[in-house]
Amino acid sequence: MMLNKTFEPAETEKRLYTLWESQKAFSAQPESTQEPFTIMIPPPNVTGTLHMGHALTMTLQDTLIRWKRMQGFDTLWQPGTDHAGIATQMVVERALAAENTTRQELGRDAFTQRVWKWKEESGGGITQQLRRLGASLDWPRERFTMDEGLSRAVKEVFVTLYQEGLIYRDRRLVNWDPVFRSAISDLEVESKDVAGKLWYIRYPVEGQGDICITVATTRPETMLGDVAVAVHPEDERYAALIGQSVRLPLTGRLIPIVADLHSDPEKGTGAVKITPAHDFNDFEVGRRHQLPMLSVLDEEARIILEEIEDELQLVPGLADPDFVKTLNGLSREEARQVIVTELETLGWLEKIEPHRHQVPHAERGGAVIEPRLTTQWYCDAAKLAGPAIEAVTSGKITFIPKQWENTFFAWMRDIQPWCISRQLWWGHRIPAWYGPDGHVFVARDEADAQAQAVGHYGKTESLTQDEDVLDTWFSSGLWPFSTLGWPEKTPELARYYPTDVLVTGFDIIFFWVARMIMMGEHFMKDVPFRHVFIHGLVRDERGQKMSKSKGNGIDPLDLIDDFGADAMRFTICALTGIGRDVKLGRKKVEDYRAFVTKIWNAARFCEMNGVKAQENFDPATVQSSLGRWIITEASAAIQDATRALEVYRFDEYALTCYRFIWNRFCDWFLEFAKPVFASTNAAEAAEIRGVAAYVLNIILRLLQPVMPFVTDDLWHSFGFGAEGSLISAPWPEPVKMTEAQTALSECDQIIRLISEIRTVRSEMNVPPSQKAPVFLKDANPETVARAERWKEAIARMARVSEVAALEGEVPRGSAQAVVDEATLVIPLEGLIDITAEQERLKKELAKAEDEIEKTEKKLGNENFVTRAKPEIVEEMRERLENQQGERSRLQAALARIS
Repeated sequence: MMLNKTFEPAETEKRLYTLWESQKAFSAQPESTQEPFTIMIPPPNVTGTLHMGHALTMTLQDTLIRWKRMQGFDTLWQPGTDHAGIATQMVVERALAAENTTRQELGRDAFTQRVWKWKEESGGGITQQLRRLGASLDWPRERFTMDEGLSRAVKEVFVTLYQEGLIYRDRRLVNWDPVFRSAISDLEVESKDVAGKLWYIRYPVEGQGDICITVATTRPETMLGDVAVAVHPEDERYAALIGQSVRLPLTGRLIPIVADLHSDPEKGTGAVKITPAHDFNDFEVGRRHQLPMLSVLDEEARIILEEIEDELQLVPGLADPDFVKTLNGLSREEARQVIVTELETLGWLEKIEPHRHQVPHAERGGAVIEPRLTTQWYCDAAKLAGPAIEAVTSGKITFIPKQWENTFFAWMRDIQPWCISRQLWWGHRIPAWYGPDGHVFVARDEADAQAQAVGHYGKTESLTQDEDVLDTWFSSGLWPFSTLGWPEKTPELARYYPTDVLVTGFDIIFFWVARMIMMGEHFMKDVPFRHVFIHGLVRDERGQKMSKSKGNGIDPLDLIDDFGADAMRFTICALTGIGRDVKLGRKKVEDYRAFVTKIWNAARFCEMNGVKAQENFDPATVQSSLGRWIITEASAAIQDATRALEVYRFDEYALTCYRFIWNRFCDWFLEFAKPVFASTNAAEAAEIRGVAAYVLNIILRLLQPVMPFVTDDLWHSFGFGAEGSLISAPWPEPVKMTEAQTALSECDQIIRLISEIRTVRSEMNVPPSQKAPVFLKDANPETVARAERWKEAIARMARVSEVAALEGEVPRGSAQAVVDEATLVIPLEGLIDITAEQERLKKELAKAEDEIEKTEKKLGNENFVTRAKPEIVEEMRERLENQQGERSRLQAALARIS
């Protein structure tokens, strides 16, 4: 059956993926004697949908795993999803709200059952979308961070770390979401630049008459919890006041003036109010000076007076306890407005200034985050960080690119206690139970906790399990070994741990990568992976971050629908360089779809010319220069592609394939082969058909890791193997050809000669219908002999009437070009109006000079360079480079006929 005129991605992708899954083509083989190669998927949220970030990460991982599978490794690409505590709970709570009910009305058990039901019915849609991408994950091994095995691992780790003193309870500040009423991680906090105000408030110095110290604050509502005013120890303005006290307006409480480096003399007034229970920096100041920590906002960020009621003092003109009591229960926004009005009335408000500043918001839900002092469960991350730092320092783990190791070290060497508890109902419930006196019993299950309680109390007592759940990153930090069966000593754990490479974005180096290293070193006594490949962000084609608000986001599923998975995957690889972001737009994917089409059309051309799989083809027997040349070029492409993948240069791998296939195989080999296919010399035609089949076989294997669908379709169609079998075909090996250098020298010289003739014809505007003679001046005998051997190809491909050595003088009106030692002489008299052509080139050159001058003037303007968006400046520099290239081309063209 002949190939269709065009490749149909949608039908092929569905058919082939279904076939691969049914054949278990993606499955690891634990009983195999092959060397293992393992990649752990960064588990996407069970609520998630495929976005371009996923498409980037998964394409790169799939390219590696398919390549290693072809190299003969026993590959495991471990799939799974994360239970995504907050995200999932939000989805289900929204569904409940639509039914006019709440989780509180359902109760905890009924609510968690409802979430499990949602997960079974609607969760995990992203796994189907990954199949659309062509991701060859070992699906029968799919795990979920709250499945039974992983839950057991989480309990084991929690209990062990608690027993080792590395998990404990403490009262500290956390990021608090007042809408969701839970602590959240730093990764779930997004800082936004907002227009706010600076309120300058006078605090009267006690016993100093009318002397006041003025503080500037963006949050006057938290002043109720102020416990000090801090000034810089070297700020001469306040030196005499250090150690004295001020009266806090509105409450009358006496608070000290302390010296602390936290206060910046260059900002505001140089004096800052210290509210340890509501600001992370203030919390540290409070600890350094042993100050009380008073909370004045509750879990919903409403004013609560409980901790300051006893501190209210009636000071005439300064404080009114009755006014303060009216604040109780107000939201922070309402309280701010009322407090500012009262301060102004009493004369303690000095001034108000507009002020832009960063305000933390919950990534999910958008609530303004409140630093809140609460009792939570913590993990002693500093103790766990030591071995993790050593693993990277010693080279047991290598970051690619290496500069990300500095980021890793900076975070790890300044690591803070890790808050691992969340005030949610969906997640791994903390395995801790409390007795009637609050004594805590940490245990693997309730029976164990009861046994501990009997030992402690001497009798059975009623126990209550901790209401909180664990931070999602706690369970995902165990992913590399919990998915392999730990704490059981499974064959998979022994075989596939440690894994080989982690492919991920830089934004979760600390939150996920570091925690996997810490947990792996602590519980497995080995690193979880050898290499960490950090890729950049996916941005739009102008380098801007994709976002809904900008409207520049791209749905990868739309790209797959419009251009096919192969085109999108190849685009991603081609754009993924070391240490740079991926600038991706629809146009680039469309351009690379043309590459898919080129491959398909080349294959059809081969098919129409009798090319098909040959079982016993031996490249060593090839006699023709053309055959030896393309096989040598194919071997070089294999070496370059292999080397690129070995060092995670996905861009170089893709471009090696692109250049060889488009520039060498399609544009030159097949063009040179056309007359041979039609030749009456049966032996020569058979040899070139065999060469074409051999090289096409290599091309399909080279491309399979990144273009799995079109390559397998062609593989089967040409008889290289059964449908779906290319995935397990061996990675191609380079071969050494006899007289390879001679073949390379000959074919490359003919390619240069044809290319130069084409360039001259294009520059001189010679009509395609007009054939011109070409004479070789100063050419050595070998060059003349080669030109004679290849004269048919030169004549056909360069629109040449004859090729011969120049005899006598250079004809008048000739264009000249140098190729190696020879000068090409192309008489143009009678083909074009040389004078008119000179005038045209001069005009175009003058226009190019003018454009260059304008662009250089703009780039020479310092205001433009410093104020314009970086992507605009970069675009202008690229424009200048293109303009200068055009000028050089025109100058060369003019020189040829001057």
